[in-house]
Amino acid sequence: MSEVLERTAPVTPSGPAPAGKVDLTVGDPDQRRLYWAVMDSWTVVRRGLIHYKRQPIIIVWQLGFPILSVLLYAYVFGGAMKSPGGDYRDYLMPGMFAMTMAIGFMNTATVVVHDATQGVIDRFRSMPMAPSAVVAGRGGNDILAAVAELTILAATAVATGWRSDGGFLATLSAFALLVLLRFSLIWLGVWLGLLIPSPEAAGGLYAIVFPMTMISSIFVPPSTMPDWLGVVAAWNPLSSTAAATRELFGNPVASDGSWVQENAVLMAVVWPLVLTAIFLPLAIRRFHRLSR
Repeated sequence: MSEVLERTAPVTPSGPAPAGKVDLTVGDPDQRRLYWAVMDSWTVVRRGLIHYKRQPIIIVWQLGFPILSVLLYAYVFGGAMKSPGGDYRDYLMPGMFAMTMAIGFMNTATVVVHDATQGVIDRFRSMPMAPSAVVAGRGGNDILAAVAELTILAATAVATGWRSDGGFLATLSAFALLVLLRFSLIWLGVWLGLLIPSPEAAGGLYAIVFPMTMISSIFVPPSTMPDWLGVVAAWNPLSSTAAATRELFGNPVASDGSWVQENAVLMAVVWPLVLTAIFLPLAIRRFHRLSR
């Protein structure tokens, strides 16, 4: 109750705040709302991190599929795969990074639908917190988890013999593009999580993930596919991120001369911005609709 009064209390003149503390009873009301929105979002992020700490098997499960895929394709199928140049693992690893960032939206959707069906989101709405904190906090938590996943996966790739030959800044830029892709798909996961009626139904998202990852340049160049399917694969946002990271990492790049493949770095920025512009407003609108 004291927090409610503190947030809604009228602005009144007062003396200086004690050292090391912020006086939230004075100043611009918009600034106070922004402050509480950030703090509430951080509270939701902390909740998610504590959940990971108490149930680390969740992180292990999320990383299990990508790591097994790396080992499977690198050592079991790698000898039969044709690379545009060099070792197939050098072509594969950037694609696996992109795939890991992409399929993460399933984890987001599963957590959101669980919170929605178990009454957690209803509890949040009944508390004195900023309405945007639930969506923003979920996004912040998933970005931190994605960075951890990407770090572990990169270490696994290095252990299998993969290396980045693109230099420090280029390598850093490649990982930034991967995180940007994950950021854009978070909002797809939140939106789907607020639409799906039950956690069991979230398993049906594999029907979206499977063609999205397979009809791309993650595993093989689009030029090896039938013409019409190769065009679809080339324009897949995952293909742009995979091709851009290969270029920045200095790994083999396959291009058939099409515009989208020749401008992979540009499209690796444009696609996430477009996806964010579409699904972030949809997620916020859906959350507000459930709040009525």
